[in-house]
Amino acid sequence: EALKRSWRVEIGEGYSSPVVAGGHIFVHGRKDPEEIVESINLADGKVLWQQKYQATFQKNQYAVEMAKGPHATPLVAGNRLFTLGVTGILNAWDTETGKLLWTRDFSKAIDTSQLFCGTAASPLIVDGRLVVQVGSDIHGGQVLALNPATGATEWEWRGPGPGYASPVLIDLNGSKQIVSLTEGSIFGLDGKTGKELWSIPFPDEYHENIATPLWTGTNLIISGTRQGTHAYALKQNGGKWEATEVWKNPDIAMYMSSPVFGDGLIYGHSSKKKGQFFALDAKTGVVRWTTEGREGEHASLLLTPQHVVFLTNGADLIVAKRNTPAFAVERRYEVAEASTFATPVLLGSNILVRDATGLILLTGK
Repeated sequence: EALKRSWRVEIGEGYSSPVVAGGHIFVHGRKDPEEIVESINLADGKVLWQQKYQATFQKNQYAVEMAKGPHATPLVAGNRLFTLGVTGILNAWDTETGKLLWTRDFSKAIDTSQLFCGTAASPLIVDGRLVVQVGSDIHGGQVLALNPATGATEWEWRGPGPGYASPVLIDLNGSKQIVSLTEGSIFGLDGKTGKELWSIPFPDEYHENIATPLWTGTNLIISGTRQGTHAYALKQNGGKWEATEVWKNPDIAMYMSSPVFGDGLIYGHSSKKKGQFFALDAKTGVVRWTTEGREGEHASLLLTPQHVVFLTNGADLIVAKRNTPAFAVERRYEVAEASTFATPVLLGSNILVRDATGLILLTGK
């Protein structure tokens, strides 16, 4: 079945994924030196409202090929849209009108003169609070829980500077934990109070902890381009939480790509062999299958009931069968003429794709 382009609209550069709610698409982009927030009508690609704000950003000298962001995916909660820009400016917008409701500016803590390349952690809602991770390797990091109506701080954790991975919420027998990465560690916080429950080292010489943590229900999966892939069990011992390594696989190393879990398998994109798709046994770390390589620098992954969907940075959309003994491609599509680093959005038989500067709706049958 062919995918037909329904519309494309220019939204500026950036790596953050679009978010769909109530027939509207919310996107966060950049037309230097401003960041842009837009609401777009899903049906026809018409811009419903647009807001801009100044966000001058000095790019890290090592990030030669990278766009200046934004990197963090926006969040919709009720009638509010939350965006977190590359310079650490957090804004709350009214989803219908685009009115700015409140701002928290963390840009004074963002320093890119060493290894940090800009704010990337996407916000999330935990127990009705807005949770954000901000900071940099020079000024240290913070995780804050904010009142979504006012932006007021309700609790705060301070520690090392952030990685680029987004915090995730996991449920451990009724204990809600926020798990995230710093530049050199993994940590878990109590979701209600922000109290640190555990922390373990996960060093990277270039502070590139990028892949978002994955909770399988049994193990916490963490990966790095130089560390390989590790699984940890989280358990209480004498009233204290501990993270204990269960297995590690040094041959599967995720860089910018975050994995997905299904069929007892971890599916992902490894940076080895110029980009390699893989499936690992989630309990043992043993490889089920890998592709030969040269799949690209990056791939975003999504699961559907029957398939794993890979979108490479080269705009190849690959639909593979789930739970097979080897990599089994069912469909391949070319979905854009420019690079595609953002995670796409599946909408039934349609798909929303962000390329280097635009947003595309592709329709299937």
